[in-house]
Amino acid sequence: MKYRFISDNHTHSECSFDGNNSVIMMCEQASGIGLYSITITDHCECNEYFKNNVRNDIAKSVTDISKARAMYHDRLRVYTGIELGQPTQDINAAQDVLSLGSFDFILGSLHNLKDKQDFYFLDYDKEPVHQLLDDYLDQLLELAKQNLFDSLAHIDYPLRYIAGNSGIKVKQEDYIDKIDEILRMLVSNDKAIEINTSGLRQVIGRTLPDMFVIERYRELGGKYVTIGSDAHRWADIGSGIEYGLGLLLHCGFTHFAVYENHEPRLLPIL
Repeated sequence: MKYRFISDNHTHSECSFDGNNSVIMMCEQASGIGLYSITITDHCECNEYFKNNVRNDIAKSVTDISKARAMYHDRLRVYTGIELGQPTQDINAAQDVLSLGSFDFILGSLHNLKDKQDFYFLDYDKEPVHQLLDDYLDQLLELAKQNLFDSLAHIDYPLRYIAGNSGIKVKQEDYIDKIDEILRMLVSNDKAIEINTSGLRQVIGRTLPDMFVIERYRELGGKYVTIGSDAHRWADIGSGIEYGLGLLLHCGFTHFAVYENHEPRLLPIL
């Protein structure tokens, strides 16, 4: 199927602690494969912001994106983004980093529960999975209520490791009340939800979230969906985006969102 616009709205350069390549290399790949736009969303883990001097990394990211925008202005739309991780865990960090530049797009994310490690590092043979997911959804609701972002990233992030890497079966239906509360908050605040395609490259083998959550978001009145590869290297730019567009179509959407100066631009899928 031929899609009219293909955009990658979740990417990480070397300015992220786990990124590998320069902003220019990421943009060169995006331009080379014919993307309409790319948004660089380098990591800002607010709970580690002051300890790890993340401010300098984001300041460099903002500068590098500005240079790339000038370089690629006639070939590729380059947007200034940030992935704001755990903003409820340190509001001072969140406010400070957002003062560093004029961001087009803010992804809100939750990679770890308060006072715990990233879900990536947890041992699920020892952790109470049901309690972890309950706590995650409670804290994700707090993040949604805080309302410092444009799109909520990978809403079922823990399942990347619980269901994917550890092979523990989880029924999302068991958490539908809490999921609905989060989705209703997004709809009330006119916020987007993300289809994160990184899971297609990982053990879990699906997008984060999958059809279950996307359809529910639409049923509750959701209008805006962003799609991102979560690429941490140039070779993954654009990976899975066409699959994400097809998923959106299947769920009844006709457009996806790209953000400029925090305003959603709805682009037709077909």
